[in-house]
Amino acid sequence: MKKHISSVLMALLALLAFSSLSMFTVNQWQYVIVRQLGEIVSIKQQPGLYFKVPLLQDVRFFDTRLRTLDPSESERFITSEKKNVLVDYFVKWRIVDAKQYFVSVAGDELQAQTRLTQTVNDGLRAEFGKRTVHDVVSGERDQIMEILRQKADIDARKIGIQVMDVRLKRVELPQEVSESVYQRMEAERKRVANELRSQGSAEAEKIRADADRQREVILAEAYRTAQQTKGEGDAKAAATYSAAYGQNPEFYSFYRSMEAYRQSFKNKSDVMVLEPNSEFFRYMKNSGGKAGK
Repeated sequence: MKKHISSVLMALLALLAFSSLSMFTVNQWQYVIVRQLGEIVSIKQQPGLYFKVPLLQDVRFFDTRLRTLDPSESERFITSEKKNVLVDYFVKWRIVDAKQYFVSVAGDELQAQTRLTQTVNDGLRAEFGKRTVHDVVSGERDQIMEILRQKADIDARKIGIQVMDVRLKRVELPQEVSESVYQRMEAERKRVANELRSQGSAEAEKIRADADRQREVILAEAYRTAQQTKGEGDAKAAATYSAAYGQNPEFYSFYRSMEAYRQSFKNKSDVMVLEPNSEFFRYMKNSGGKAGK
């Protein structure tokens, strides 16, 4: 009885061992290569439970999810102006052909990223060599990234991967070049500022000259109008005085004398030296204005 139980237990253990060696699971984000004696016999891409022949067959799992290549150091490239620029970039890629990936780089992610880095660097060197600093910084940046993605993807397909995106994170000049560029930019800005100031001064002088001319014209017209109005008023006053004098000459003479007295003796300190029989005192001596005897 004991021998029978031991046989059953050993059979169960053997079955479990055989099952663990003969079964494997493929997740939805995996590709699995099944090899037999080193040769690829099948590739499992659909998720599920699969079997293999123990000892004769082995499996390699590959993650098909999106990955990022992000070099830790900036790369130096030369533009068409023979200026160095420092570039930081990253690449999004994933495995799309597990067999080609395994055959080309032995399924080694480090080798794949090294190949991809060389491809992107070659593309950057070629594209930057055709363009100026302004083009690579802002003018044609989107166009450069799209060209790089297409070129990198064509080469990456040879090793079973797909390049989804290439992005330039930072493009800047080295420190020694930046200082000279900033100095030239500062000099250019100063030149433009001085030119604008001179143009502004010239325009200000024109405006002042035009304002002075308009002022003189306005003053001259105002003076002419004032003189004309004054002349008309004087003529009208003279006509009024003449008409009044013609109606009552004696009253007019009396009024003029009273005005003369009022103005002459306006202040107590005023002093006048006149002869007693002067015509000025005619209405003081006689209310009728007749000369006294």
